[in-house]
Amino acid sequence: MEELFYHEKGLFLQKLHPAASLAYICTLLVLTLIFTNPFYLAGLFFCTGLSVWMLEGLETWELFLKGGLFMTVPIMIINPLVSKAGATILWRGPSLPVFGEITVSMEAVFYGAVMSLRLLDVISIFCLYNIMVHPDKAMNMLERFAFKSALVLSLATRMFPAMIRHLENIKEIQLVRGVDFSGGTFKQKINKYTNLIYILLLSSLEDSMEIAEAMHARAFGSGRRTRYVRDSIKPADSVCLAAAAAALLTGAWGTVKGYGVMNFYPRLGPAYSRGDMRMLALLLSMLSIPSLLSWGWRYCRYFR
Repeated sequence: MEELFYHEKGLFLQKLHPAASLAYICTLLVLTLIFTNPFYLAGLFFCTGLSVWMLEGLETWELFLKGGLFMTVPIMIINPLVSKAGATILWRGPSLPVFGEITVSMEAVFYGAVMSLRLLDVISIFCLYNIMVHPDKAMNMLERFAFKSALVLSLATRMFPAMIRHLENIKEIQLVRGVDFSGGTFKQKINKYTNLIYILLLSSLEDSMEIAEAMHARAFGSGRRTRYVRDSIKPADSVCLAAAAAALLTGAWGTVKGYGVMNFYPRLGPAYSRGDMRMLALLLSMLSIPSLLSWGWRYCRYFR
């Protein structure tokens, strides 16, 4: 579970201003939702994976993709069985009382595969957010407008990983004391894990009291909030912001012009054209700029 949470590694993409990081991630997400061409979705998958690689998060990405396969495989199976809009019939099955005749069309198979790829893109983007953006920095952007709500969200996002760590520590202590969680009957195992949850609840209540005392000692809510650290926009942040904005505007313009959009029903439309490939190459070059800067920051002194 620890692999799913943010870990500070001192990498270039983690040092970006949270506004630049969120702009880049939101651009990837919006483009994933507006494009239906499989080549474009594959390109966005590549750009996301490149950023994850620069963040040394391939193991975390693998966990996200394994979880995504449990959702994408049913989509690829169920969609061809229930969708009857395709004109190119590949197989005709028996007639059922409620569903009627079962037909599998090439359009339905292709649509299910493309939507599965889009879902993997979205899951990968959330994985990128988890390993790229520090939760506290993201919440600090919100506190300028509603600092109390930002505090609640920050505590909520930190609660789950903190509870996982506490649960692991409590279990290790119980193991040292001779408690065998793998032995005994089913009822005995339930009692052992129930004691773990009980101890975790007491520990969480004690932590909440400590947080309240710390907030009171810092005079929370007594006046205007002060800041210990201020994030400033650096040249690298400006470059990443400009690349994200340019990619978003280019993608929106391309969608209006018909690039990156593919028709599935009633017959498959063309997925490849010279204009599409030029537009895709332009988008990939823009979206790869943060990863290229990260590579240069690691291996070139000038970028540092």
